Amino acid sequence: MSKPIVISDSGPLTVFAKLNLLRLLHELYGRILVTESVYAEVVTVGQQRGYEDAAHIKMFWSQMEWQPLAINPEVAAPSLRSVNLDQGEKDTLALALTLERALVLMDETFGRIVARNHGIPVRGSLGILIEAYRSQLIKEADLRFYFAEIERRNDIWINRTLLRRLLDELFSS
Repeated sequence: MSKPIVISDSGPLTVFAKLNLLRLLHELYGRILVTESVYAEVVTVGQQRGYEDAAHIKMFWSQMEWQPLAINPEVAAPSLRSVNLDQGEKDTLALALTLERALVLMDETFGRIVARNHGIPVRGSLGILIEAYRSQLIKEADLRFYFAEIERRNDIWINRTLLRRLLDELFSS
């Protein structure tokens, strides 16, 4: 079975940049696609606001020699026209709908619901870390550390209850 084409929204990119784990996304999925609107959000706007993770994402994208993709969600996915999501999320989902086998990386709760309603598989930052653990790219101690770091930080907005529940499900006997 062939690997899916992976498209990322801004959330997982910023989380993995803050954790200095962008390379882990590449190790798991190979090439990651992003739309121009997502790139502008995490890099251009991020740098204007002085976010350190924006520079990390820009450098990583440059080193990988990846280019953001232009997408017109009005044409690619008219069903997303009236959905209450930001432009990056709409563009990410629209791109996924144009591809045969796509996996969307997204943390935004409503965006994940919209993705599933459109039949698009979706994975959030915590799911990506769990996948890395199950693929033996990181050890249990690393996974626990990254979850603790996410929980500790005020600049990563992931539900702490979900984080603890996932850890309990993974490691409770």
